[in-house]
Amino acid sequence: MAGLLAAPAFAQEAASTDAPASQPTELDTIVVTAQGREQDIIAVPYNISVVSGEAIEQQNILDTAELMRGVAGVGVVDRGARNSSVVSGIRIRGLNVDSSALGDYAVSAMSTVATYVDKTPLFANFLLSDIDRVEVLRGPQGTLYGSGALGGAVRFLLRQPELDAWDARVGFSASSVDGSSGIGLSGTGTLNIPVAETVALRLNVTSNDFAGVTDYRNVYRLDGDGIPTAPDGVLAPTAEYENARDADTVRQNYGRASLLWKPSDTFDLTLSYMAQADRFGGRRGTSLGNDGWGEPYGDLEIGSVQREPSARHVNLASLEANVDLGFATLTSSTSSYNHEGDITSENTGFYAQNGWLGFYYNYPRPLASAERGYGEKAFTQELRLISKTEGRFDYVLGAYYQDQDRYATQVSYLRGFKRWWDAAFPGFEDAVISDVDYDYRQAENFQETAVYGELTWHATDSLQFTGGFRHFRHEAETDVAQTTSNWASFADSSQSHGEETDTRTLFKGNVSWFFSPHSQLYATVSEGYRRGGTNGTPTTGNFAEDPAWTTYRSDTVRNHELGFKGRVGRMSYNANVFYVDWKDPQVNSSTTWWGFFAVQNAEKASTRGVELELAGGIGEGFNYNLGYTYTKAQLEADAIAVDGAYLYGYKGDPLPGVSEHRFNAGGSYGIPVGRGLVTLRGDAYYQSESENALSLNPKFQRTLDGFPIFNASATYSIDSWDLTLWVKNLANEEGISGIYTEEYMGTAPGEGYFGNGSKALVALPRTVGVTVGYRF
Repeated sequence: MAGLLAAPAFAQEAASTDAPASQPTELDTIVVTAQGREQDIIAVPYNISVVSGEAIEQQNILDTAELMRGVAGVGVVDRGARNSSVVSGIRIRGLNVDSSALGDYAVSAMSTVATYVDKTPLFANFLLSDIDRVEVLRGPQGTLYGSGALGGAVRFLLRQPELDAWDARVGFSASSVDGSSGIGLSGTGTLNIPVAETVALRLNVTSNDFAGVTDYRNVYRLDGDGIPTAPDGVLAPTAEYENARDADTVRQNYGRASLLWKPSDTFDLTLSYMAQADRFGGRRGTSLGNDGWGEPYGDLEIGSVQREPSARHVNLASLEANVDLGFATLTSSTSSYNHEGDITSENTGFYAQNGWLGFYYNYPRPLASAERGYGEKAFTQELRLISKTEGRFDYVLGAYYQDQDRYATQVSYLRGFKRWWDAAFPGFEDAVISDVDYDYRQAENFQETAVYGELTWHATDSLQFTGGFRHFRHEAETDVAQTTSNWASFADSSQSHGEETDTRTLFKGNVSWFFSPHSQLYATVSEGYRRGGTNGTPTTGNFAEDPAWTTYRSDTVRNHELGFKGRVGRMSYNANVFYVDWKDPQVNSSTTWWGFFAVQNAEKASTRGVELELAGGIGEGFNYNLGYTYTKAQLEADAIAVDGAYLYGYKGDPLPGVSEHRFNAGGSYGIPVGRGLVTLRGDAYYQSESENALSLNPKFQRTLDGFPIFNASATYSIDSWDLTLWVKNLANEEGISGIYTEEYMGTAPGEGYFGNGSKALVALPRTVGVTVGYRF
């Protein structure tokens, strides 16, 4: 994807540079709704960061991975546009045990970080268009929101229709990525229409068309049946290859319509619908080592012997009503969404490294193709009663219901194997059924009902105590049907069904003391929970696994946090220490013998660290943001496979994808030029080394080097026009955040596989762009 500049986050609105160069002596108040009501961010007694919509637009941020790099305490795996909607790469406070190389298929275990689009719990990675602000809350949040959050929550809050003003904006961007032969184009438009005195409509559209940057260097040339061509006949080992240049193209279209009806000061109703459709030509990355002919891969060259396209679409409809009852506000939020996608993955290297191609007689021109699908749809209803902030007590009380269906499929093909077999062994055609050697279909249903709330006692004007709870029940059902092997004598089908229920109550306690009018000291203990489920693993037949694999348990955390935050003149600050005790962490993995998708539980882990944020302004035109995070995340017991067959981690091993040190900084400076304003911006991000996977198996474990990323831009604003020249990843760093190793998916010319399925997940290379915006 054409990259756009990463944003510093805490007190971001203080860094607005479209204002005149003269600056106020006090920092602007940042309003958030993390506790259900509008509050100054300094008054919220726990750790929260905000990125304003203005910052997202000014710095051309369209990618969630880039956005999260500017938030202290948040890590991210940048899998590129192709995989950005399949598995969440957001990690808060180091709560992660999964391999950084996940992302080609939907996993069963929910993310440790909850994401919301307005009030709907949904991970869909919508484009960041017409955003009001993004709120990042660290630590469990189940006492404030309907959907529980194990490690934290990220809320994408969209701009709402306005009754009192017409508003229209258009923007257009063009960009060039280092190593690409094409030009990336992006356009967006927003229109706010006051239809009547009590009715307003807001419309927003965005379209991206980005050229690819990754070359698929040795792709099979295919015939009309999608099988590798055989220039010297089916039985000969020769093949034809081609170079698919700039294969990882990105096509995205997004739209949203929102209608507000506000007949009185005490009631309003908002109906919204948003949709996005994406098509991707391939993955962004670099294969490791050499191809089967001994030639090394260069930067941004992939060794897959097939293209790896994907597509997805998502739509979300919501209806929100607010009623002012005088003593409190009653909010009803109803939503329904559907998110579906498909993705093609090259698996030949995986087969080769497991010796499976020998099982298929090392047939020539091997091509193992995994056609995967994923989907999720849900109906969600939430009611919240939020007190007015007067008197000694205030409260939030909510009820929540969600009915969610999820599915995941994989059909694996050995393209051309059946044709070769029939030609090589005439008279034995029935021995091989087809090219399909694995067919997996999983359907899950989750239903959750919860009541939750918080009560705050303002003991004095400066001292307050908060207690919170979440009581819930969830029910899970899983059905799995799978057929394994395309050999008639070995083929085995299985169907399994599993059910799981759980009822629990979680608690939260908080105390905060304002030691000055705009500064407070706070301490929090909170509990978080993630639901368990069933794997549907076969326990009978040719491919039976140990029954221990059939289910996985819920996991829980207890978060302890001590911090202080405040505002002094034009400077805001936030500092805290935290410790998280994690029991039964869920690991997305595979079964011992046959590698079926499965989730298992490690025994326990912990994370601890420090988060620091500072923002403010100096002089008449300079604004800055600084952030630093130290995180120590590790296993607190040996991690043993659920069937006891192997050990995959020792006590004290670091959790994967967690850098001990992360640093972000940003600054802007406004210079009046004639009737206009030139704004110079720059930001930097650095993360130290991290581990690729929690595994003692060298097929997966690697230490990933730390890396910096630098961005810069210059904007000239005059009247209603803005012209921005921006550069992303100035130093052209690889920025590797995950690896598929050669031992896991590498080349195997001895088995007829001359490609290489290994790859490093790299950041977007240096990108230069220009953006023109106009406000009507």
